[in-house]
Amino acid sequence: MSSRFELANAIRVLAMDAVQAANSGHPGAPMGLADVAEVLWRDFLKHDPSDPSWPNRDRFVLSNGHGSMLLYALLHLTGYDVSIQDLKDFRQLHSKTAGHPEFNECPGVETTTGPLGQGFAMAVGMALAEQKLAAEFNTPEIEPVDHRTWVIAGDGCLMEGISHEAASLAGTLKLDKLICIYDDNGISIDGAVDAWFSEDVPARFEAYGWRVVRNVDGHDADEIAVALRTAADSDGRPTLVCCKTTIGFGSPNKKGTASVHGAALGAEEIALTKAELGWTAAEWEMPPAIAEAWNQQEAGARQHAQWRELMAGYQAAHPQQAAEFSRRMSGTLPPDWHQEIDALAQASHNAPADIETRKASQTCLGAVAAGIPELFGGSADLTGSNNTRWKDASDDQYLSYGVREFGMTAMSNGIQLHGGIRPFTGTFLIFMEYARNAVRLAALMRLPNIFVYTHDSVAVGEDGPTHQPVEQTANLRMTPNLSVWRPCDMVESAVAWKAAVASRETPTALIFTRQKTQAQTRDQAAFDSVHRGGYVLRDGGGSPQAILIATGSEVGLAMQAAELLEAEGINARVVSMPCVEVFEAQDAGYRESVLPSHIRARIAVEAGYPDPWYKWVGIDGAVVGIDRFGLSGPGAAVLAELGMTAEAVVQATRRVLSNQEPQQV
Repeated sequence: MSSRFELANAIRVLAMDAVQAANSGHPGAPMGLADVAEVLWRDFLKHDPSDPSWPNRDRFVLSNGHGSMLLYALLHLTGYDVSIQDLKDFRQLHSKTAGHPEFNECPGVETTTGPLGQGFAMAVGMALAEQKLAAEFNTPEIEPVDHRTWVIAGDGCLMEGISHEAASLAGTLKLDKLICIYDDNGISIDGAVDAWFSEDVPARFEAYGWRVVRNVDGHDADEIAVALRTAADSDGRPTLVCCKTTIGFGSPNKKGTASVHGAALGAEEIALTKAELGWTAAEWEMPPAIAEAWNQQEAGARQHAQWRELMAGYQAAHPQQAAEFSRRMSGTLPPDWHQEIDALAQASHNAPADIETRKASQTCLGAVAAGIPELFGGSADLTGSNNTRWKDASDDQYLSYGVREFGMTAMSNGIQLHGGIRPFTGTFLIFMEYARNAVRLAALMRLPNIFVYTHDSVAVGEDGPTHQPVEQTANLRMTPNLSVWRPCDMVESAVAWKAAVASRETPTALIFTRQKTQAQTRDQAAFDSVHRGGYVLRDGGGSPQAILIATGSEVGLAMQAAELLEAEGINARVVSMPCVEVFEAQDAGYRESVLPSHIRARIAVEAGYPDPWYKWVGIDGAVVGIDRFGLSGPGAAVLAELGMTAEAVVQATRRVLSNQEPQQV
């Protein structure tokens, strides 16, 4: 029988060899964490390698994602579809085993990690999802939802501000199925961390309301087992297990130093390390006894079968709840979920009314929530401003995240990854900047999260340039896999919310105004085309001489300008383009019908950074936008001062038309 030390060495060897083969990577953390990971994955983690999507599995998150070979080695050894060849291909093009763990690229990887601290925050979101689903579906007799979230975090993760945000909220919410293993190795890329990270981490977490298991020897399997058993025995609090480890454990000359953090050990040092560890197997070969001891396929299948048996009893006793649970975990929406939001759009089309689009969003939220019980949202201490709590929302459907924009957004990614709950978040558009990297990760993972951003332009006014977004909408639009909707009225807000909820593979940013916007009157063709992201809102008689393209509050401005131009004998088409990404995805024929290529006189109108619009207006066109920071003052006065007026649009149109060269016959 192989000893625990020998089993842990299997991780060390695979990590060393894979990083050496790639000549790139981070061997130190996997080598230091091998003993902890062996105890966790063989004795505590509930998982089924043959079915990585089992709903009641424990979630495991490697927050310090640079140590990815720890996870890949574990997946391979325990029986997931990760082969020796996959490990040999570590960090190579199109490999399952990317430099940092990537969701949907490798079976068993629960989330993309790498940006430090975000894995920790996403684990908090996963634990919150488990807590909420358990409260809703578990009965005194049967608990279909009963699993833990385990996260490993290093010194770097706990330095990042996001860890403070998420840990504080986790303690407040009493997420007792959340267990964080702190890899306290005292080393980062720059060297020993005590020169810049001297805080008392256990005391910090105790202050957050966590249970803390201190001073665990991360290389003593018995101590680790006792600590994890304590952590698994819930006392109503999340738990931090503090494991003191040696980075690069086993390396005679590099252990405990920054030199093993982010570089291959080298062939000579690997040979010395294997000798130090007593490892005699050939490169990439796993001794049969060690391979057998590691394989968790049979144990996982047995645990999974027990849960299936439990679910059969649940189905018999609570058929409706069981069906609802299955639907939720599959990610499918109720068949008629969109009835109320469709009715709202139609009613608003029939009776247009001026409204702040943030308030329109709140009404849309209520309509959506009526058909989607799993909808769960919150705001970063701006509920009354974001209007993100709908009229009939219960306390179980809404969370005040506090002033934690980054933590909130990353947690929502974790909630989505867990499954069973559809999250949305809210803050001011300007504070998207705090959460930017979590938005990027959602887009990278293709998570259908919904990000609500209000107070969308310099029209915020008196709060001044610190609170007035200028470049943020353009920034979001440049993000791959992200749809950005900036609706102009209730109709477009309803369509935007419907599109956001219907999305299965991309996140959506919904951008709304604080100020009232002008409701638009549409013909049936225009109403039927809103969902296509861009459509003709106004056409004068005859062929258009110019096209005005606008979004959000500036649609009303473009309509005013079109009327002024008409009085001058200039026929201007107005195109509302609430979602550039959706419009761009339409077929070429439709795009041509909205923006005929022969009409070169095009003017885009948006109270934000102008440059992205030149893609649509071309070098012959113009953009009426804002390329500077804002000003403090009443919103209308600020807009006028910065040139966001109907007259400015008229002048730009005249200028573009005057520059048009005569067409060759």
